[in-house]
Amino acid sequence: MAKQGTLLVIDDNRSILTSLKYLMDDYFIKVLTTSVPGNVPTLLKQEDVNVVLLDMNFSPGINNGNEGLFWLREIKKLKPDVAVVLFTAYADIALAVTGIKEGAYDFVEKPWDNAKLVKTLLDAYKSTCKKNILPNADTDDSMYWGDSSAMKQLRQMVEKTSATDASVLITGENGTGKDMLAREIHRLSKRSCRQMVTVDMGAIPESLFESELFGHVRGSFTSAHADRTGRFEAADGGTLFLDEIANLPYYLQSKLLTAIQKKCFVKVGSNIPQATDIRLICATNRNIEEMVAKGEFREDLFYRINTIHLNLPPLRERREDILPLARYFVKKYSRRYGRDIHGISQAACEMLVSYNWPGNIRELQHVMEKCVILSDGDELKIGNLQADNMYLSSNGKNQENNPLQTLDEMERDMIKKAIDVSRGNLSQAATRLGITRQTLYNKMKRYGL
Repeated sequence: MAKQGTLLVIDDNRSILTSLKYLMDDYFIKVLTTSVPGNVPTLLKQEDVNVVLLDMNFSPGINNGNEGLFWLREIKKLKPDVAVVLFTAYADIALAVTGIKEGAYDFVEKPWDNAKLVKTLLDAYKSTCKKNILPNADTDDSMYWGDSSAMKQLRQMVEKTSATDASVLITGENGTGKDMLAREIHRLSKRSCRQMVTVDMGAIPESLFESELFGHVRGSFTSAHADRTGRFEAADGGTLFLDEIANLPYYLQSKLLTAIQKKCFVKVGSNIPQATDIRLICATNRNIEEMVAKGEFREDLFYRINTIHLNLPPLRERREDILPLARYFVKKYSRRYGRDIHGISQAACEMLVSYNWPGNIRELQHVMEKCVILSDGDELKIGNLQADNMYLSSNGKNQENNPLQTLDEMERDMIKKAIDVSRGNLSQAATRLGITRQTLYNKMKRYGL
């Protein structure tokens, strides 16, 4: 069977950790181990953990299971969707019942039976898949389709495409929700119970491209102190999402093309080809066909990633979705910040609809979140929209008469505006734009900013 998911094993016995890693490596894409429970918060933040096998006792001479229950509660606080299986050398039914009441998926006794342990952990993983199949309207991962005809047509294409393994290229301006659409395709696909691995191609240093995508073996270069799992390997059996694919330098595109064509890769420092089974989704805000014509993007790679092309329209071209989205964000952030806001005034609604939203849904979301935080009443008004350097009223209607810009021109203007508003603070500007600092550097270099 294909490997799936990430398992974290927490036990103070290093021999047990070694044994379980060898055993579970055949079933999980990644098996992480630690003998120090204090490392758990960091591991859960850094890794996409699906299942935790948690020992119940860590301190010498203590076997009441209270430490395990404490860390069970902490894990469920940090990552509620993780399935936790409790692990103890002491047969204690009362402790098992307590653990399950606290949110544990199941309970396994030491010494363990390999077949039973494997089945329990795989069943725990499957339980997390079922939770993740339905979108949650309170998270940024949920797809909001809207009522515009353009989005209805796009939704029909997505529903047909998702059931296949066809490669998908998503295009659209910054902030239109390309990453969200990629997650929706994965959620609707037959691979939804497997990993979706996301790679920001604009944030990977060129010198580390092969190591990041294909992994490396220990000793392959100076700082390679341990084997590294690449993104192709991590996504095996699932979906690999390559965001900002157009930012990949031309001379590296052939390496990506080879891995896609041959459905295998070779780790840096190794000579052994390794098969990979992925569904590929790519995204960009640039015109790749134009780049192909200019010799900036390989034509053969373009055809490989472009079996199905989905274009997300900008918000200004589907104005009927602006107010429903605004109300959606008001409701979402009112719950998050404990505010009692029931609506948006008529004048504010008119301002929202008249503005061109160059930052698209991401900008609208940012504006509505800030309005909810700063609002003093139970209704958002024009004053809330104009607060804190917001330029809706001055720029909203005038932009209708401006000549259309290319996507590159709009992106350059948005980046310059974000840097100006952030007074040169690039970390803050990157946060406003919803991109990494490295991606911002790359784009500044590209546009000569």
